[in-house]
Amino acid sequence: MRVRILYHDHCFDGAASAAFFSRFYEAKFAPDAQFEFTGLAHKASQLFEDRLFDGDVNAIVDFKYSPDPRLNWWFDHHQSAFLSPEDAVHFQQDRSGQKVFDPSFSSCTMFIAHVTREKFGFEAADLAELVEWADIIDGARYASAKEAVELRAPAMKLTLVIESAKGSEIIHKIIRWMRHCKLAEIIAQPEIQRLYTPLHERHLRSIDIIQKRAKASNGVIFFDLIDDDLEGYNKFIPYYLFPDSTYTVSVSTSSFRTKVSVGSNPWAPHEPVHNLASICERYGGGGHPRVGAISFEIGANEAARRVAQEIRKELEG
Repeated sequence: MRVRILYHDHCFDGAASAAFFSRFYEAKFAPDAQFEFTGLAHKASQLFEDRLFDGDVNAIVDFKYSPDPRLNWWFDHHQSAFLSPEDAVHFQQDRSGQKVFDPSFSSCTMFIAHVTREKFGFEAADLAELVEWADIIDGARYASAKEAVELRAPAMKLTLVIESAKGSEIIHKIIRWMRHCKLAEIIAQPEIQRLYTPLHERHLRSIDIIQKRAKASNGVIFFDLIDDDLEGYNKFIPYYLFPDSTYTVSVSTSSFRTKVSVGSNPWAPHEPVHNLASICERYGGGGHPRVGAISFEIGANEAARRVAQEIRKELEG
């Protein structure tokens, strides 16, 4: 049996969700299953291509809902889980018990662990570390911005590799390691170390670039990285540099999109009051109440910059 698992790509929680779900499905339904993984990215264009659902069983974890009749399992925790109102209605009419959604969970991995334990009696004590760190990372439950930026824990180092990797091949290897290995064992793999060392140097350079580009005003940090060779960065760097700020708005570009990122400081001196997912939804994006993003086509730099400035002014106000 081939089980296709579609997951949120270049995301620690997405990879951990794929690893945990595969362990659950293997233990409860198909001990001899062959698992195949496909990373999904939020793009301005259609998210689900017809060829994606090619397994005997198909699952989506930590990503938006699809009404495709070939989808068998779905777990998500994002406020912006549905591409359309029709998709939400389709989900509400599902009676399989295998498609579940709860935005109150700070990570999808923790959500899957909870549901599979409560509904199916599945326990995986050896994955407790993976579940805990997925929840810390996706829920930004670090003790401080310093802890989030200095990358001392194995999970944080692995997050840097996952978020910065070119393509998905190495992430698929990491998912397979996550199924049975401790995080320290994964980061110690020679292949991962070869990737991590230059990425850590790039991480340090990104701190300098953001420090030069960023400006803070009325509790909002803003920076534009479109003209910098910087695809992805640690989203806690702005709060490391401007600890008294409440929000971040930034513009960046990558190989597949131009992106406006909107976030809030987990350690802000003043409690954030805006729902950032709702703001991003107005522009076709989404996320969580405390962090969101909007994807544009490659090259749509001025449109992204315009939206970023509108959101910046709204948050400053």
